[in-house]
Amino acid sequence: MGGEMVPPDEAGPDDVVLAWAGADIVAVRLPQLADSLDHILAAMERKQGRPLADLDRKAKQEVVRILEVRGAFSVRHGVETVAGALGVSRFTVYNYLNREKEA
Repeated sequence: MGGEMVPPDEAGPDDVVLAWAGADIVAVRLPQLADSLDHILAAMERKQGRPLADLDRKAKQEVVRILEVRGAFSVRHGVETVAGALGVSRFTVYNYLNREKEA
């Protein structure tokens, strides 16, 4: 999901340092959650073989369901980001989310 390996002596407070036999080997710098959402959307688009905005309504609803399970809407501006990728309004994304909860 876009992580980056850095030398352990360059690790920041949010990096994950991996150790082996008591010695720090490498640090992993994870992307911000908002960057992860962009990666997830790009992967979904590749899987579909076309822009998410070109999907029919049922397919877009399925995308929203998958993204909700993956926590996409806990990210700041997640709904706006997803709405832009799907080519729909924020209101439509909220409707898709509400429809899923009612089912």
